Amino acid sequence: FRFRSYRWVQTIIFAINEINQTPNLLPNVTLGFRIFDSCNMVAKALKGTLWMTTEHKETIPNYSCNLHSPLTAVIGESSSWLSIQVARLLGIYKYPQISYFATVPLLSDKSQFPSFFRTIPSDAFQSYSLVRLIAYFGWTWVGLLAEETDYGLQGSLTIKDEISKSGACLAFSETIPLHYSEEKTHHISDVIKKSSANVIIVFTSTSYWTPLNITGKVWIASEAWSTAQVIFSKENFHVLGGTLGFAVRSGKIPGLKKFLIGIHPLKSSNDIFIREFWEMAFGCKWPNSNSNETNPSTEAGTGTPFCTGSEKLEDLNIDYSDVSGLRVTYNVYTAVYAIAHALHNLNSCKPGESPFPGGDCVQSLDFKPWQLLHYMKNVRFKNNAGEEVYFDENGDPPAVYDIINWQLTPDGTLKYIKVGNTDFSADKGREIIMNVSAIAWNGGQSKVPHSVCSESCPTGYRKAVHPGEPICCFDCVRCSGGEIANQTDSTECVKCPEDLWSNEAQDRCIPKSVEFLSYEDPMGATLTSISIFAALITAATLCIFIKYRDTPIVKANNRELSYLLLLALTLCFLCSLIFIGYPMRVTCMLRKAAFGIVFTLSVSCVLAKTFMVIIAFNATNPNSSLRKWIGPKLPIAIVCVGTLLQVIICIAWLSSSPPFPEQNMKSQVGKIIIECNEGSVIAFWCMLGYMGLLAIISFIVAFLARKLPGSFNEAQFITFSMLVFVTVWLAFIPAYLSTRGKYMVAVEIFAILASSAGLLACIFFPKCYIILLQPDMNTKEYLMGKSAFST
Repeated sequence: FRFRSYRWVQTIIFAINEINQTPNLLPNVTLGFRIFDSCNMVAKALKGTLWMTTEHKETIPNYSCNLHSPLTAVIGESSSWLSIQVARLLGIYKYPQISYFATVPLLSDKSQFPSFFRTIPSDAFQSYSLVRLIAYFGWTWVGLLAEETDYGLQGSLTIKDEISKSGACLAFSETIPLHYSEEKTHHISDVIKKSSANVIIVFTSTSYWTPLNITGKVWIASEAWSTAQVIFSKENFHVLGGTLGFAVRSGKIPGLKKFLIGIHPLKSSNDIFIREFWEMAFGCKWPNSNSNETNPSTEAGTGTPFCTGSEKLEDLNIDYSDVSGLRVTYNVYTAVYAIAHALHNLNSCKPGESPFPGGDCVQSLDFKPWQLLHYMKNVRFKNNAGEEVYFDENGDPPAVYDIINWQLTPDGTLKYIKVGNTDFSADKGREIIMNVSAIAWNGGQSKVPHSVCSESCPTGYRKAVHPGEPICCFDCVRCSGGEIANQTDSTECVKCPEDLWSNEAQDRCIPKSVEFLSYEDPMGATLTSISIFAALITAATLCIFIKYRDTPIVKANNRELSYLLLLALTLCFLCSLIFIGYPMRVTCMLRKAAFGIVFTLSVSCVLAKTFMVIIAFNATNPNSSLRKWIGPKLPIAIVCVGTLLQVIICIAWLSSSPPFPEQNMKSQVGKIIIECNEGSVIAFWCMLGYMGLLAIISFIVAFLARKLPGSFNEAQFITFSMLVFVTVWLAFIPAYLSTRGKYMVAVEIFAILASSAGLLACIFFPKCYIILLQPDMNTKEYLMGKSAFST
């Protein structure tokens, strides 16, 4: 015998009496009631339904005995699985049915249950709320227990679906059997103990849930057992203390407490339950009682006192008379008023305004169930708390829950403390309102418990899910260079735009550093200094040659070509300065063209010198035909033709596909290299190839002339200078191709400086040595005489 259920029965009677005494609601109409105990059995529930619809001791389908006081509606069942069976039967006849405790989402299907309503929110909303609560506290690794009924199975399916959508994961999911099984209980206990999940959702009713002796967990209770005093006891508090549960919003019913404690067996002779209730409440036995539902202690010789009728209910502290937090009881109360208001609207019909065919109104004692069903669907009123009561298109009320916390107060009493609420009619993001500071967690913890499979990945890292495991079990992998993750628990790293790069923390894209060989750069400054210094040395050499232009050693080595070669070498040293600084379109074009033309001029001068040495020696024979080539015309022609071909190559290059500045973002990580693109790679290598060809010809010709007699033979020096020149540029090719950025430019400048310095040093430094330090050797007699100049 459940005191809580008996309180629901008395609440129906109280509400009907209250309505009958209210003049503004159903005037001149008196409501009555019939109550049937289904004993939590499908067969009895269906039998009771037929008994109500036929109003005869013999249940006869499709037959009604009482035509003067027709059945209006049925309130019940409390459990979902019984409500489903009753709703299928009542739906055939379109009798309105209102449940105050059946929450299974299936009952919202109007195609199957056209006449079903309820004053408690559907589990579809509750399941969604449970998952939102988990997400609110950041729990991503939870367990699930559900009873093996329609209520538990459908609720668990919805929870699993919502958990999957929210990004959380189930550590385990187990069903609670309808009948106690020690083996199953041990299995569930082992699963919970082995799991790392610290939060467990229990979606069940009080009939099937027996708390397990497992501490240190956060239990999330569905509304079916969240306020069950049979479970919330001091014996279970070490396990269930700190439980968070969803409960139907509580309400107050003025006068109910007085009514509940005012019942008495002698006053309610038609109440077939009251005598058994009295015996259970006071632990007594009525004299000559034939009740078989009492405890064995009522048998003779047990010492059980007789009930006298003088006992007082107000002296008891039992669940029946506790009206401190009316939840399901308030749903029962609301259900009665919903039927009354629907009847009132039916009776308030004005002629010609009837919603039914013909426009005729129906009377309160002469209507069909489907006619009242129409008014039930459209009923809307405010209860005594000022809250609006209505049903949506599925027969469900507004989804509002209280979130309660099981706590032990300082005075040692157990209480359900409201710590938040959910309201799906609220604005998005405000469906759940929590007072976290008011929550008392299991074990006296002050912080919100942790329940994750893997710790959250910080910014700069992405989640790498373990193969074959839920998505909540993962490793944190640092983002690669150029990628960021600016949110925690990022599933992917986002690649930075091409002109940006990731910072050190990998959580923000920052501008890439710009690189080019600048004058402020230490390497750029060094190369600039060397270039200028080398150019000054070359200019000084030119000045020496001009000053001593009439001396034999200057005249003997074709001074006009020497002047031109020194001028070209000066320009070679200076053109390297164009390679330093921020690349622009003009400088990019000048770099390649000036470098190619000036160097070709230098090599052409060397080639002309070499040819003149050979011609000079071979023209000493009086009969030689080479004598006509002696003079300034041939070297000038060699220089002009050699340089002109390079000029033509450069003009064709610059007009067709000239070099241009570009931002190279791929060569070096995290840097933008500002460099000159050759434009046409073929033209660039043609320019270098032509210059190399002239150098090789000069080297070969000079090498062949190195042993010609005479002190003024400079072929040996030209041979060595060309060897240095060719060696430098052969080494330049792999170095140039293997470097990037400012280092590639530095390699090119180094090749220019080294090859130019080789020509300057090998050809002119020995002559300067004689001119400045050995003037006695700078005579015609010495050059033509006995001493070997080569020494």
